[in-house]
Amino acid sequence: MKKRLLFLATVLSTLSLFAQPRIVSGPMLGPVELRDARIWVEVSPEVKSVALQYNKKGEKIRKTIAYKGALGNAFNPLSLTVGGLDYNTTYEYRLLVDGKLTTRGGQFTTKDLWQWRKPIPEFSFLTGSCSYFNEPEFDRPGTPYGKDASIFNTMANEKAAFMLWLGDAWYTREVDYYSNWGLWYRASHDRSVPELQDFLKSMPHFATWDDHDYGPNDIGKNYILKETSRTVFNSYFCNPSAGENGQGIYTMTSWGDADIFLTDNRWWRSADLLPDSVNGKPNPEKKMLGDQQMEWLKNSLLYSTATFKIIVVGSQVLNPVSPFDKWRDFPSEYQELMDFLTEQKINGVLFLTGDRHHSEIIKVERPGTYPLYDITVSPLTSGTHVFGAAEKNNPYRVFGLDQHQNYGRFSFSGPRGSRKLMVEFLGVKGDKLGEWAITENELKNR
Repeated sequence: MKKRLLFLATVLSTLSLFAQPRIVSGPMLGPVELRDARIWVEVSPEVKSVALQYNKKGEKIRKTIAYKGALGNAFNPLSLTVGGLDYNTTYEYRLLVDGKLTTRGGQFTTKDLWQWRKPIPEFSFLTGSCSYFNEPEFDRPGTPYGKDASIFNTMANEKAAFMLWLGDAWYTREVDYYSNWGLWYRASHDRSVPELQDFLKSMPHFATWDDHDYGPNDIGKNYILKETSRTVFNSYFCNPSAGENGQGIYTMTSWGDADIFLTDNRWWRSADLLPDSVNGKPNPEKKMLGDQQMEWLKNSLLYSTATFKIIVVGSQVLNPVSPFDKWRDFPSEYQELMDFLTEQKINGVLFLTGDRHHSEIIKVERPGTYPLYDITVSPLTSGTHVFGAAEKNNPYRVFGLDQHQNYGRFSFSGPRGSRKLMVEFLGVKGDKLGEWAITENELKNR
């Protein structure tokens, strides 16, 4: 009897704890620019007010900004923007919930105003894709698909400028696919995993999506809950923007001499089984990015003066022998971009992709100009596999890594005119599993 009463008391105590106003996950840093910064957090339905207290590091003068949006929903992800900051300055912040100062907080440093004043800064960013967290009640039977989440503790200790998520930041399950509530639940549940929390506040985060954090496996523009999915994604990441005209999630960010274009490979995506060709010619109706986004990408590439122009895509782009979804399976649109890059003599282009549950670098030659590279980084915590079939000895692969959880570190260094990009593939404990480098002069039109 005593054991039962003790158990009941423990259960009631736990339920009471979760009924209290609390922070569910976060804080997470969003974009941190020269004069402003965004901080994201999710709070429980019982919370009545959220505010942010901040100050320059080392100073006692503190300012407070309050969240003005709605609260009390089943899921309450929100972000606060701090403006009027000084560039190249470190700030400290803490969150207030219902007027009480919490222990949740951190610090961030605004970008430096180096243009026309200083050499191009040396910097690095982290990247990766495919982050699966087990939830046995809803997982498929058998060996758990989610692996060692401590990789995020390792990543939290990196001194990087930002994290770039390449898709599948969470994995919707069958119970989520056609449930509006389920899409919100999946993002909220996976974001609250303890191993993520230190990483979320350690550096700014940017993201694109792929199929699993969009909806069911391999789905595209026909997904009936795509509007909800877009709202959820934009609520759990605070990218600089999200598409145009209320459609898509594509956006971009700049750091040092790298412009990073985050594309959306799902919102406009034709069905993968739509024929690639019609009457022996590429099918112009089969598209992955769609007309609106393609126009934006072309204009953005033409406008960019960055040494490195990194095009981020949830699916692989260049791999000719991949049996899975890739941009090459949309040959009319794919060739449109390839022709554009050649005709407009766009320098410095690299593709950065996820999805595949292995990491590799694919190289494709282009007659008369520099080759293109597709750098794939995957997986963070999902299952891995062994290179097989046509991909086992892929002649286009210049680096390959299978059977390992890993993340990528992209480091940019060197003087103007001789910049270098170093790509390192790192394991769960930060152990180096491989590296590859390229210079800006190897990415210039001949």
